[in-house]
Amino acid sequence: MPVIKTDISDFVKLSRQIPVLDVRSPGEYLHAHLPGAFSFPIFSNEERKEIGTAYKQVSRETAIKIGLEHFGKKLTAFVEQADAILSQTGSASKTVGVHCWRGGMRSSAMAWLLDLYGYKVYLLSGGYKAFRNWALMTFEKSYRLHIVSGYTGSNKTGTLQALKEKNQAVIDIEGLAKHRGSAFGHIGLAPQPSQEQFENDLAMELFLIHSHDPQAGVWIEDESQRIGLVNVPPAFFKQMREQEILFLDIPYEHRLNFLASTYGVFEKQDLLNGIMRISKKLGGPEYREATELLEAGQVHSCFRILLNYYDRLYLKSSQKRFNAENKIINLPSGSCDANSNAHLLMNHVNTRNRI
Repeated sequence: MPVIKTDISDFVKLSRQIPVLDVRSPGEYLHAHLPGAFSFPIFSNEERKEIGTAYKQVSRETAIKIGLEHFGKKLTAFVEQADAILSQTGSASKTVGVHCWRGGMRSSAMAWLLDLYGYKVYLLSGGYKAFRNWALMTFEKSYRLHIVSGYTGSNKTGTLQALKEKNQAVIDIEGLAKHRGSAFGHIGLAPQPSQEQFENDLAMELFLIHSHDPQAGVWIEDESQRIGLVNVPPAFFKQMREQEILFLDIPYEHRLNFLASTYGVFEKQDLLNGIMRISKKLGGPEYREATELLEAGQVHSCFRILLNYYDRLYLKSSQKRFNAENKIINLPSGSCDANSNAHLLMNHVNTRNRI
């Protein structure tokens, strides 16, 4: 069966149904890749460097010969690795997608081998570069966004998860960024992705929702553009900032209890490092008092100081941000319970849509 060259729109759809093999080097894959793709390097980082140097300093033909020499030694290992991936994913048919950087020699060589072995192979025209262009264009599209806001400690992330469990379209931007957006946002989480990988993951989430239901309202947390070390893409962030805000208005003490119970389980040193990051903005006296209380094991009292700071910060930023064009819908709630707050948000949107 001949290798099937596939454009990016069809390839992205296929990537949700069949294993995708990214034959770029491990370093290229680690920096950023198509979400869900398997790293399937035709050359190691060192081999790729060797071939690239030969291409620039000697000739294209010399580089190709070096590449063929490395490739030829691994043919059996490649087909065995492909079989292992199919077994791992439980794929019913011997079908894979393959891509490299630009859809050139690396992916063509791997597609040839797997086709020879009996695989049905879809080859991405334009390679990963085509996917990146597709991802960036995804942020230019229009979406119906429901922006969930609230003071620190309102359990907005938990509420988004509850909405998702109720079959609502949800994107957890903080989850994709692997950061909660505060000085303590990285604690207990894996390292953040690269900016490029964050964008890839967000684009795929938007695509999956939009392809399932183009009219779906997407629930998303109100965020600053910068989340830890990554930034929400400008075009999409602009859309977020143009929507009305659904503000969960939860009493201070409930939020304080939620914060203390949520963050109090983390290592004391990690919390102290977080307080250090905001020490200048917090102010000398409050910084010293917060750290002393935490050292003494008085987590609740420590977080009272921190919550006061974050509440002031929110009020200050909201005064600069909101104007007549940004409608804020205040939704009073008696607790941080994610399930009840999800119902509160859904009832508001459903009622508004019926009017």
